[in-house]
Amino acid sequence: MSLADSHPRHDGPVRGRPRSEAVERAIMEGILKLLEDGVPLAELSIERIARTAGVGKATIYRRWRGKEELFVDVVRAAEPPDPELPGTSMRDDLVALLEQLRQRGLMTRSSVLLHNVIAQMKSTPKIWDAYHAIVVEPRRRKQHAILRRGQANGELRTDLDVDVMNDMIFGPMLVRAVMRPDADLPEGLAEQMADAVLEGLRPVSSPSP
Repeated sequence: MSLADSHPRHDGPVRGRPRSEAVERAIMEGILKLLEDGVPLAELSIERIARTAGVGKATIYRRWRGKEELFVDVVRAAEPPDPELPGTSMRDDLVALLEQLRQRGLMTRSSVLLHNVIAQMKSTPKIWDAYHAIVVEPRRRKQHAILRRGQANGELRTDLDVDVMNDMIFGPMLVRAVMRPDADLPEGLAEQMADAVLEGLRPVSSPSP
């Protein structure tokens, strides 16, 4: 899937005029062309993007407050979409989120362009901060909500901080998908990781008298 194949997703209300998929696709493809031509992310101005996409700067600003938000949408369009959580159990919801991380790792490895864009984002604090605020933090809040539900239902220990448990569950997949590009990401890995970690996080049953 190319970066331009997916419609940008915003958690907040749509600003300005109604969105036009054709216009947004042209803007995304304009950014792609510039990146493929070797223009560094930091040197992409709204004016240059608008000129390449054949739209006015105002058209871009009606959809994004600035280039940081725009670049975040470019990356989001290339990532697997946020999964619809099964809701059947805490374990199944966690597996769905872990599977998204596994798929993201596979896509990053297979796309030289996406890999380069993410690397450039990390070296540009404003863009990286925007990515965390718009993408990472909402996902983390969703993860925390699932774990709190598990504690309330008696599926998880209550003596551990939710943030600590979150890192224990999702950290291993992030290491394999992001920090170890040589590590295997086979099918079934999400289930294997979830079950292994949850085994140690379940409440300890009181011994029978």
